[in-house]
Amino acid sequence: MSAPTLDLLDLDSSLGEEERQIRAVVRRLVDDRVRPYVADWYERGEVPARELAREFGKLGLLGMHLTGYGCAGSSAVAYGLACLELEAGDSGVRSLVSVQGSLAMYAIWRYGSEEQKQRWLPGMATGELIGCFGLTEPDHGSDPASMATRARRDGDDWVLTGGKMWITNAPVADVAVIWARAEEGVRGFAVPLDTPGVATREIRRKMSLRASVTGEISLDDVRLPADALLPEAVGLKAPLSCLTEARHGIVWGALGAARECLETTLRYATTRTQFGRPIAGFQLTQAKLADMAVEWQKGYLLALHLGRLADAGSLRPEQVSVGKLNNVREALAIARQCRTILGANGVSGEYPVMRHGDNLESVLTYEGTSEIHQLVIGQKLTGVSAFT
Repeated sequence: MSAPTLDLLDLDSSLGEEERQIRAVVRRLVDDRVRPYVADWYERGEVPARELAREFGKLGLLGMHLTGYGCAGSSAVAYGLACLELEAGDSGVRSLVSVQGSLAMYAIWRYGSEEQKQRWLPGMATGELIGCFGLTEPDHGSDPASMATRARRDGDDWVLTGGKMWITNAPVADVAVIWARAEEGVRGFAVPLDTPGVATREIRRKMSLRASVTGEISLDDVRLPADALLPEAVGLKAPLSCLTEARHGIVWGALGAARECLETTLRYATTRTQFGRPIAGFQLTQAKLADMAVEWQKGYLLALHLGRLADAGSLRPEQVSVGKLNNVREALAIARQCRTILGANGVSGEYPVMRHGDNLESVLTYEGTSEIHQLVIGQKLTGVSAFT
């Protein structure tokens, strides 16, 4: 019997040699530094974030699709493949890289001054400095336009007051990109987290993304010099553009979680015997596997198409919404279906399926819920906004 494969459509032929090499390097890193330990990290709700960040930095994975300041300048497709391999290890591990590179670093790279870029980006690229992205608030998730965090001028300084919630990397970060409402609209600030008045608190007792550090940021009359302001970030479009960057990584990353579930289930189904034969030989099992493999291949083709558009400079936000909506939704469905094939073993930490399914419940919600992406697509189709 031939070895199980998901590449029914020979999708590897769509990749260039450099893209395949980058994928192979990241896959080896995940095999060495994540897979042997992640079940224990997940069970304990702890992850060596700083150690991993330095490991990722050595390979150029942090801000890898950015140019200059120690960043690798890789293609969008190469970055996507890296996200896929990282999330095949665990969604929390991919989140560490995604928040660092596509949110915190991208915000400074795209909207910061040259001095800010020189101060923060080289250290963030190596993983010696960790960043986070403070947009979501306790009472304002899907509606960032209603943010309550305020920034007011006081002479040459800025004073920030408010709070941010569900912020990946916050408890271990050195700098936070904080979004606040000022008189002239939403502005962004690079805030060192050792600034007086800033406090972080780790969020515990999570049932998802347990191999990820998540926190709350409190801002109590935090006084910042004028040069903390990201000069080019004016209005809500600035943080939303950062989210578009990060969502592209999620489009790919969710496929990694789904692939890990599928490959695990294929191996299990071809070796698990019931009624005198492997369960892979039963029609109902094969129907489930076939449907999941088809959806995975479709999701991969969608991610690859969006990656090529990004590399051509023509990717639009609603196209990213199509990818995030479809691929996360289908990845979660695959994880749930794989669990049924594994039976009772599907809920065991000895297999990665339930862990990936639990993680994908968070991926389904963050960086835009499925409903938000449906409305983005609906607005594009109809020309009518359902947000107001």
